[in-house]
Amino acid sequence: MTRVDTGVAVGPMEDLLPGEGRAYAVDDRQIAVFRMTDGTLRATDAVCPHKGGPLADGQFDLGQVVCPLHQYAFRFTDGACTSEGVGSVQTCRVEDRDGQVVVWV
Repeated sequence: MTRVDTGVAVGPMEDLLPGEGRAYAVDDRQIAVFRMTDGTLRATDAVCPHKGGPLADGQFDLGQVVCPLHQYAFRFTDGACTSEGVGSVQTCRVEDRDGQVVVWV
């Protein structure tokens, strides 16, 4: 990990293909980074608050990621679950900086 303007470079963009999610260790947290089919990036906590499902393995679109264990959906805009009583995940700023995935936590 390399710090970039207080963000953390977690890996090369070429390792994260369009339509793929991947979990990265950032400081003492697991962060899921998603590369949309249009090339944009989104990032959330990597663990579902319901039963600890791996969000990086979930299906996603431009608006949300769906936990692969129990199909709870979390919005990328604010991390809120679309179902009541499940909780939310934290979202993070993420961007491509000179070919590196950089996350701010």
